Amino acid sequence: MAHWLVKSEPFKYSWEKFLEDKQTFWDGVRNYQARNNLKEMKKGEEVFFYHSNEGMEIVGIAKVAKESYPDPTTDDERWVAVDLKPVKSLKKPVSLVQMKAEKRLHNLALVRQGRLSVCPVSDEEWKIILELSARK
Repeated sequence: MAHWLVKSEPFKYSWEKFLEDKQTFWDGVRNYQARNNLKEMKKGEEVFFYHSNEGMEIVGIAKVAKESYPDPTTDDERWVAVDLKPVKSLKKPVSLVQMKAEKRLHNLALVRQGRLSVCPVSDEEWKIILELSARK
């Protein structure tokens, strides 16, 4: 099973709002690589929720609740959305600075392709990020 990371600017859609909503559709993606990643997501796969621009940290874990379908915010059939459900907040958010400082995360898509809004996370990277979150 794959792991993923999605980005949201907190002022547009925050982790707190996501927890309140209990489920949301991830729409508005207009980058082909990010769209292809959405298409790859399978129901039940885990997803890190990253606050971009403000905070710049992974704050929680979600799950894919519904696989890709046409993005309801556009008539252009090239674009897709997925449904996500929040699972839990991280014990301690993991900042981009921490991830960049961790040598074992040098290949993390978030580090290599900072502008990509939906990206894969390897099993090893997932474990390392959870480890960073658990540190005092």
